[in-house]
Amino acid sequence: MADAVAPPVCINDTLTDDELRSILSRLESDKDKEVFGLVCKRWLHLQSTERKKLSARAGSHMLSRMAARFTRVLELDLSQSVSRSFYPGVTDSDLAVIAEGFKCLKVLKLQNCKAITDRGLALIGGGLPSLQSLDASYCRKLTDKGLSAVADGCHDLRSLHLAGCRFVTDGLLFSLSRNCKNLVELGLQGCTNISDSGLADLVNGCQHIRFLDINKCSNVGDVGISKVAEVCSSSLKTLKLLDCYKVGDESIFSVSKFCKNLETLIIGGCRDISDESIKSLAAACKNSLKNLRMDWCLNISDSSLSCILTQCKNLEALDIGCCEEVTDAAFEDLRNGEIEFSLKVLKISNCPKITVSGINMLLNQCNSLEYLDVRSCPHVTKAGCDEAGLVFPEYCKVNFTGSLSEPDVLV
Repeated sequence: MADAVAPPVCINDTLTDDELRSILSRLESDKDKEVFGLVCKRWLHLQSTERKKLSARAGSHMLSRMAARFTRVLELDLSQSVSRSFYPGVTDSDLAVIAEGFKCLKVLKLQNCKAITDRGLALIGGGLPSLQSLDASYCRKLTDKGLSAVADGCHDLRSLHLAGCRFVTDGLLFSLSRNCKNLVELGLQGCTNISDSGLADLVNGCQHIRFLDINKCSNVGDVGISKVAEVCSSSLKTLKLLDCYKVGDESIFSVSKFCKNLETLIIGGCRDISDESIKSLAAACKNSLKNLRMDWCLNISDSSLSCILTQCKNLEALDIGCCEEVTDAAFEDLRNGEIEFSLKVLKISNCPKITVSGINMLLNQCNSLEYLDVRSCPHVTKAGCDEAGLVFPEYCKVNFTGSLSEPDVLV
């Protein structure tokens, strides 16, 4: 007698929702997860409810439909491109839908959404208490009023980026200090109404700042930076002070004294900073410092640069562009051969006293270099390097004329 044929088994009758979710979680690529959802309506529903990230360019109606379908989304990106923005873009009405429909949201990106106002931000603050990260950079209509509403409603806020929001003042920093004790990342580039007083208020409550970007905040000086360095001493890893012309040696001495874990320091354009404070920085952060930008620090000379190069063994990127007093002597101490050098990016554009000889001393001790900027260095030309027989690392890009794209590690 022939063996009985087993009846067909339907996978949907066999596997539970939890088992299907377990399978979905093991798919690594987004493409595979999308294909999973094409099997049937049940699998599409499971794939939709498990999705954690969305990027959209939708209006209020479509956002409502997306909120109904993707019920567990944690990260929503509505950012607009600077070069390819659409009209009217994201509006306060869209933010109202987000505040009502995406209750699990933890990360919201709104860069360059120039139509949104304080009214929309107030709805976000009132509707998304679990929000941990907000990027509203270049949303130029925003003021303290709307952003303070976010601080008041989102007490677990940990990351806030507001580059180009020129109406932000010290009042927002006071609101953050009072309500957002877990804040670790704050970007305020170009917020020129921020002052030392605001920074002092900020760190009275937010004492675990790891990343602080106050590039081009021209009203910030030594008092505010010294306060941040003292209070956030154990946590601060990135400090950006580009073109903060009121910042001087006092700030760098304070950073050296308190911030032993600092990894990135941007002080380009801070022209009052001198050799003595940079030497103290090299000694204090010799094991942690990875990225240092000090272009246009006109008082910097060979003595402090030599300390940076010989003591900061983990340094990966260095910009000393337009430091006109730097000469080949800054590289001489590298010749002893005892230094483990991991430098990948070096920018020395507009340093007229550096020659091919100095570059040669550097190359003899640095096999890791990936990008070298020597634009407008009259004594360092391609012909001169070839004539001297300089051998650059295999994958090193040398920018002699400005034709190469620059790495953004020191922005």
